[in-house]
Amino acid sequence: MSDPWLSIPLADYEGHMSADSVQQLSALSDLFKRVLDLCQPDSVAIAGVAGGNGLEHADPSFIKRIVGLDINPGYLDEVRRRFGAHPNLELHCVDLSRDEPRVAPVALVHAALFFEHAGLGGALDNALALVDGGGKLSVVLQLPQPEQHNVTPTSYPSMQALAASFSPIDVPRFRGLLEQKGFRPMHEELRPLPTGKTLWLGIFSALPSR
Repeated sequence: MSDPWLSIPLADYEGHMSADSVQQLSALSDLFKRVLDLCQPDSVAIAGVAGGNGLEHADPSFIKRIVGLDINPGYLDEVRRRFGAHPNLELHCVDLSRDEPRVAPVALVHAALFFEHAGLGGALDNALALVDGGGKLSVVLQLPQPEQHNVTPTSYPSMQALAASFSPIDVPRFRGLLEQKGFRPMHEELRPLPTGKTLWLGIFSALPSR
C-alpha cells in the first residue's frame, strides 16, 4: 500500500499546519531554532524534512552540513528550491521506516512529529544510526490528548489520510527506549499551543560507550 505522504501536496501540508485550528508550523520552526541554539551543531540531519520548515535558522557559517531526508521526492525538490543556496545541502529520498540511509553521520539528528507517523521500529534505529559518536538526537512529539483529534480537521481534507497511521507516543516509554539504546536525556521542555495541544521537545545525547 502506498504511503499517504506520497499523495499529499506540500501546499496542503503547510496550509494545514499553519491553519488557525492547528498553528504548528511556526511552533516547530521555533523549536528547531531552540535546538540549534542549545546544541550548536556543525552538522544536522532532519528526518521528514518536508518543505524545510525552520531551515532558515541554520546559519551556514556555523552549520557546515545540512542533510534533509524525506519519503516524498516532490518535497525535496521544494527544499532544494528554497534552500539550495546553502553550500552543503544534502537531500536524500528515503523511507526511514524501511531503509537505512547511506549518509555520513552528523552531530545532530532532528525529528519533529516524525515518529508518530513512522513508528519506533526501523525509523528510530535508522535515525539513531545517523548520530555520530558524540552527537545528539532532538525529537518533537505531540502529547496524547484524548479529547482532541490526532490530525485536526482543516480545509485540507488530504491531510485526513494520515489520521489512520498517526500513533501518539508515550514520552516516558520513548525516553526509556532511548536510554536502552544508549542515549540519555539532556533537555526537555513543553510548548503549549493556542489550540489546546502541547508539543514536547526532548534532546538526547549519545552515551560515550555507545
